[in-house]
Amino acid sequence: MEDNKSRNERRLARKAEEKDTAAFLKIADKFIDVANRENKTVQASELHMAFLFAAARYNAYVANAILKVDKHEEFVEHMVKQYTEMLRQHLADDEIARPVQG
Repeated sequence: MEDNKSRNERRLARKAEEKDTAAFLKIADKFIDVANRENKTVQASELHMAFLFAAARYNAYVANAILKVDKHEEFVEHMVKQYTEMLRQHLADDEIARPVQG
């Protein structure tokens, strides 16, 4: 047998994963809301770089102070891989607004 978990255990694990995903998306939406508010006074071309800078700075803090990462380059490679996959998924998402051509 591939999985020793009972059906109920697997069902509970899926529910926990769905809850974690919902919580993750709720937090991400808060950052998107901040970006949308700031975009009223800051150009998107400047704003997205500020968010990228802030994400890099916060991730460096988490790596050093919280996770105590010794192998920085491995952490960087992991984060780049994560970001690349997320960016590709969002670029392929038809629900993300495309600029109006005019």
